Amino acid sequence: MSEKIVLITGASSGIGAAAARRLAWSGHHVVLGARRTDRLAALVADIRKDGGSAEHAALDVTSADSVDSFVQSAHRRHGRIDVLVNNAGVMPLSRLDALRVEEWNQMIDVNLRGTLHGIAAALPLMRAQGSGHVINVSSTLGHDVVPNSAVYSATKFAVRALADGLRKEQQDIRVTVISPSFTETELNTLGGDPDTMAWVRTLADKLNMPADAVADAIAYAIEQPASIDVNEIVIRPIVEAAL
Repeated sequence: MSEKIVLITGASSGIGAAAARRLAWSGHHVVLGARRTDRLAALVADIRKDGGSAEHAALDVTSADSVDSFVQSAHRRHGRIDVLVNNAGVMPLSRLDALRVEEWNQMIDVNLRGTLHGIAAALPLMRAQGSGHVINVSSTLGHDVVPNSAVYSATKFAVRALADGLRKEQQDIRVTVISPSFTETELNTLGGDPDTMAWVRTLADKLNMPADAVADAIAYAIEQPASIDVNEIVIRPIVEAAL
């Protein structure tokens, strides 16, 4: 199929990095954004070494100006934006009565506002070209709430709601939600209540899927015919069903 210009946020590790490799391998040009530009540079070098096409730029999804600059710069260089993968996310879990308000705000800023900033930057360009594809990475915790996940789940439920609304409003733009369960990422290593996060890491050691599995789902949605919209893909390790 023809090359697409694919922008990926949170691309320095985990699902974002795996998606970058997978999509570049499929012949697409990937534009990678994250705060850790040293990791992005190394990833781009690896992709190019393997014959893929990639570039990177510094990106802070909590800043509307940063996201707009990231998207607009890619559009100026390539003349179009075919796909935006809103992947950046954080997951510092804790009970609500722990009152970790700063971490609540961080999840809202990255997971929810970051997604909104991506949509705000890309939507006018996609509407002008009459096509486009927005992919929001949610979570199985955006379908079910467990103890200690209330705020994280709230942001991921909201990411799904945004996708539903965008799909109903924009008939020329495809919209997909990818909802993975335990995946090999850095989400369970940063912040949160120490006991809760230790419990999450114990479960993750048993249940983690490779990030490549989620990258394959993203690629599947992108590579469908233009008339087909993959609304949502939920991905779980098979062993999770027994829990």
